[in-house]
Amino acid sequence: MAKPVVVATERPLNFAAIGLMLRSRVRQGVIMGFVQIIEIETTRPDEIEALVGGWRAKTAGTRTAQRGTFTKDRDRPNTYVQIVEFPSYEAAMVNSELPETAELSRNIAALCDGPITFRNLEVRSVEEM
Repeated sequence: MAKPVVVATERPLNFAAIGLMLRSRVRQGVIMGFVQIIEIETTRPDEIEALVGGWRAKTAGTRTAQRGTFTKDRDRPNTYVQIVEFPSYEAAMVNSELPETAELSRNIAALCDGPITFRNLEVRSVEEM
């Protein structure tokens, strides 16, 4: 199995505060899934959301991302976290290789006030609360 790339941050993410409920698929009784968390600092979140909307339109029928949630950190000004859900790590890598995804990444980076931080997470379990 391929090892996910993990980029450490200076400040750890507070996953409990994210309050996220993951959807995943079940295969032979085992939960499968992959989540990518992307943390950015920007004063231009509306422009980033517009870029993501354009990417969604361009990749309809080809993207493998199942769900995206764009959040604002209440404790750190101008900090946002995008939570993207995939059926598997392999599906996430297919999505990453789309030319439209590379273009989106470049365009988002241009709107950020610092480096983008990625967390690549394999889903171990999902609890409905």
